Parts: sequence; structure tokens; C-alpha cells
Amino acid sequence: MLNRTIAPKVVDAVDFHLTLPPYNKYTLRNGVEIFAIELGELDTLMVNWIFDAGNFYENKNLVAATANYLLKNGTSKKNAFAINEHFDYYGSFLSRACQNEFADISLHCLGKHVNELLPVIAEILADSVFPQDEIDIYKKNMQQRLLVGLKKSDFVAGRLIDSYLFGEDHPYGKMSSTEDYANLKQDEIKKFYKEYYEQGSCVIFVAGKLPKDIIEKLDECFGSLPLHPRVSSTPTIAVRPAAEKKYNIVNDVNGVQGSIRIARHFPNRHHPDFQKMQVLNNLFGGFFGSRLMTNIREDKGYTYGIHSYLLNHVQQSALLISTEAGKEVCSATIDEVYKEMKMLCDERVDDEELHATRNFMIGTILADLDGPFQVAGRWKNILLNNLDGEYFYKGIDTIKTITAAELQDLANKYLQPEDFYELVVV
Repeated sequence: MLNRTIAPKVVDAVDFHLTLPPYNKYTLRNGVEIFAIELGELDTLMVNWIFDAGNFYENKNLVAATANYLLKNGTSKKNAFAINEHFDYYGSFLSRACQNEFADISLHCLGKHVNELLPVIAEILADSVFPQDEIDIYKKNMQQRLLVGLKKSDFVAGRLIDSYLFGEDHPYGKMSSTEDYANLKQDEIKKFYKEYYEQGSCVIFVAGKLPKDIIEKLDECFGSLPLHPRVSSTPTIAVRPAAEKKYNIVNDVNGVQGSIRIARHFPNRHHPDFQKMQVLNNLFGGFFGSRLMTNIREDKGYTYGIHSYLLNHVQQSALLISTEAGKEVCSATIDEVYKEMKMLCDERVDDEELHATRNFMIGTILADLDGPFQVAGRWKNILLNNLDGEYFYKGIDTIKTITAAELQDLANKYLQPEDFYELVVV
């Protein structure tokens, strides 16, 4: 019998042996690949269609995002209300998202209802008509949302720092305007949809407690569509960063808070320093116990929170420090960020702090592997970046074995103030 007077043994996260549950790979008749993760006891299912249909592929700003958003707003047989009513009736959730390289559709449902839902998604991919009235509603809503966002310093700062880093014409740095929404045309949206969805390149992820016939059903609904396997790389577009590196923008003369963004370019996941830099980043500003949080939030009280992270881009990443602070302490906050960079360059991190960082990172990965949808997300991040399962295990090994000397070398290589763009928006 369990003796509750004795505390259980505490085991550090770094002592766990982590494994990434594998996938099974299948191929539809049209060559589209399926990555299936059979995991979990609950009768829940996620199906995710990922297309090479992000901002990289559009010839006009916002066409990719608009086509993705309006996918479920009408076919020749069903209007937007009927489509949404159908998914609601079965207690399911159909979402869509458009990023820089990729766009996707995600279905979350009970496995027993998947046969009623997949044919409607196939209809959406083969027969979306983009009614003009739905486009008009979307344009008005997005214009209003943009106008509201432009009043907020954090929204403006997020747009501008990307533009400074990558250039206004680069998909990573493009900004939307009310005029861009006004200029959207139905024929342009339909053309993009036909090329990148109806006849687009696609990969499918399915995860959860999989019905026995799920692959056959996916092939029945999508194997006959004119889809084809996704390509392994996106078009290469030159980065044209801004010449100046320091900016102070007054967005609201009565504003009391400043949004601070400090960022530099960084290579993508294929670079040998990327996984090592993830450890240094967490120590620097990646979690609540990081140097930036301890100094600028806990000690100085300049902000409620400050974070640093590597951007989740495919072609090129960036190291970004992000926070909001009272406008009278923005300059002091930036000074403290650079002081923390210098300390990491000049002094080796001690064993206790490095151990705490390792524990946090391994613990985060443990949480990310808690369930089939999270495992699918981990595999998507690996496979869409043209990596394999070894990348996961190499990352675990890096977290557990990287030394204080290696971290100091990385800091001296990547935490030099002159390499960073600096922006304050009040």
C-alpha cells in the first residue's frame, strides 16, 4: 500500500530518457504523402493538410492569407453557413492558417465522425468559389482589425522589426495596409486557390486514436484530387535589411508604454550553431528564470515580462528580444539587455544556472510530447524544415552536454550589440 507520509523521489528532467514516438508513412494515389501518428486512448483525431501556399508564393500582398481564410466560406453546393453548421453539428473544429512558407487546414474531431467530415473538406479543396459578398465582409473586418492594431505600440513594433530585418518586400518583412485589403480582387484569389490548393502541393499529418480505415478514407476523398507531393524547398528570396539599426517611433503622443524589439539575423535550423544557440537563448531570455527576467523584471521592475527567442522561419531565422516597458525606462531597459549580453560574453555560466536551464528545456520537451497532437506538431516542425528524427535526438544531446565554455564562445559570436537592430515604439 502506498505510504503517503514518504515523499516521492525527485528526478531531474535531464535524467529522463526522451523518445519521439514514430510515424507511419503512407502515400495516396496522387502521390501525396501521409504521416500518421497512432497514439492516445481517447477517441479524438487531428488531420492536418499542409500546402506550399504561404506568402512566399503570392504575387500580390495578402492574396495568400485571404485565399486561406476564405476556404470554408462557400462552395458551389454549400454557403459559409452550411459549411460551418456541418462541422459544428459533429462537434468538430476546422481551422486554417497561413504562414510565410506554408498554409494549412486542420480538423479536430472524434474519430467516429471523420467519415462525415472528410468529404466536405475534399469539397472545399476542389470547389471553393470565394463569393464576392464573403470577400467584401472579410475586407471590411480585416481593415477594421488593422486600424485597431495600428493604435497599439506592440503591434506596430512587431511589424516594423520584421521589415527592418528582412526588407519590406520580403515575405518575412511585408506589412499590410488598408489599401492592400481594398485592392484584393476575386479573380486573383481564385487564381491563387486553383494553383496552390486545388492543384497544389500537399502533405497530410494525421494523429490520435486512428480509425482502422483512416488511410483508405483519406485516399478515397483526396487521392483522386489533382494534388501532388509538396516540394522540398521554398523559393529563395533575397533579404534586404534596412541600412539604419536604431529606431525610435512615436505612434501615440499620449502613450505611456514603449514596445522594445532588439533583433539580429540568425541562420536556420540546418546551421550547426542553431541547437546550441537554443540553449544560450533560454539561459539569456527564454524562460521565467532567465537572465533577462531576473534582472529586468525581478530586480529592476521595468517590465512585467521580457523574452528572447529564435524566430520559427524555414529559410532564415532571427534572434529577437521583446518586451514592453514604461516609456521613461525604455532606454534603461535596453542598456540592461546589452549588459546581460556582455556578462555572457565575459563570464562563464555556473553549473547551477546551466543545470536549471537544462531542466527547463527538457521539461518543455516532455510537455510537448504529452499527447498525439503535440507529437504531430513536433514531427511537422522537423519534416517541414527538411530534417529527420535524428535532429530531435541531437537536440536532446546538445541540451545535456553543451559546456559553459561553448556557451561563452556562442555569446561572443552572436551577442555583439553592433549586430542588433534596435526599435522602440511609444
